[in-house]
Amino acid sequence: MGEVRVVLIGGTSNTGKSTIAAAVADELGFEHRSTDYLARHPGRPWRTPEREVPPHVADHYATLTTDELIRSVLDHYERLWPRIAEIVTDHAAGPGRGLVLEGSALWPARVAELAVPHTAAVWFTADPAVLRARVHALGHYAEATPEERHLMDRFLARTERYQTLMLDAVDRLGLARIDTGTGRSVPELAGTVLTTVHAQDAVGRSPAAP
Repeated sequence: MGEVRVVLIGGTSNTGKSTIAAAVADELGFEHRSTDYLARHPGRPWRTPEREVPPHVADHYATLTTDELIRSVLDHYERLWPRIAEIVTDHAAGPGRGLVLEGSALWPARVAELAVPHTAAVWFTADPAVLRARVHALGHYAEATPEERHLMDRFLARTERYQTLMLDAVDRLGLARIDTGTGRSVPELAGTVLTTVHAQDAVGRSPAAP
């Protein structure tokens, strides 16, 4: 596939996309961007020292079923896709620095449709138990109120459903994926990403894939 100028990293929340993408971008001397900053969907529903959960975010997770939550976020990603495709195309064509673009909005079927040279892609996965442990740690689940726990539980339900659907699409399309929940360090995972993307002959697809 020649020189890689755009690396796409997809996956559900809390699989390490941002941290590992930053390491990959640093190694390549590329720009690092997240699809989250293109338009914000209701994000993580737990408090941090800098941020309270906005009422509309709490209402979103408290009132919607898992099916409704996943449909809402996938519809949001579909609306973002034209802008994402434009960004990928512009950076692949150059001139200027290459790009590592990460985010859950990089839906496998959409990425597989891209006919953009010098572009490679990989999706991150992690065992549901790993995802739960990460969310519980970030949200201080043990100290949270019942209402706060409920919001985190709903977020996790959406996260796990997204990963199930994503994995089905990735495997059906023969795309590349990496398990980031195996205890490897960030540099090790970044190295695995680089090895994976440089081996591809099409967006997201390894030479041996159907």
